[in-house]
Amino acid sequence: MRDLSKIPDGLPIPTDDGACNHLVGMSLPSIDLMTTSDRLLNLNDINKPTVIFFYPRTGEPNKPAPADWDLIPGARGCTPQSCGFRELYSEFTKLGFQVFGLSSQDTNYQKEFVQRNHIPFEILSDSQFQLIDQMNLPTFQYNGLRLVKRMALIIQDGQIIKIFYPVFPPNENASTVLLWLKSKL
Repeated sequence: MRDLSKIPDGLPIPTDDGACNHLVGMSLPSIDLMTTSDRLLNLNDINKPTVIFFYPRTGEPNKPAPADWDLIPGARGCTPQSCGFRELYSEFTKLGFQVFGLSSQDTNYQKEFVQRNHIPFEILSDSQFQLIDQMNLPTFQYNGLRLVKRMALIIQDGQIIKIFYPVFPPNENASTVLLWLKSKL
């Protein structure tokens, strides 16, 4: 059984293409997204400090990632990124932050992932690309799928105060975000 919390050596490292430079200071739009708890969350109603981390797509159980997936800079590592936030979730909540994951996968797919990996926070589905398009978030194409690039946002008082992009290695994203928060509080 492979350890999904690890990422393989030798993955191509994504470079900062400036695609998120416009985000700091933006407010979250009034968009309803379905969560893995079967509730609609209006992002504009988020009123407590929040971390939202974005990832392209999680794999399917007992099915290897396509061979060319690892060739895409920043694509590999959705499960390690999510599990990193799972492992540090109590640290985020102690600081008063809520955590959400977000992908363009549908909610049923995300629910299976949450259950299988014991994820304690909700994952948001932007399967219609409402948030991604309205905020002009970076995406890429893979085998006919449009996928969001990996990033993390820190939100306070409804505004983005910090963006982590590109994210590499993804399994260290949660600890990087947590260290930044601790340095600012």
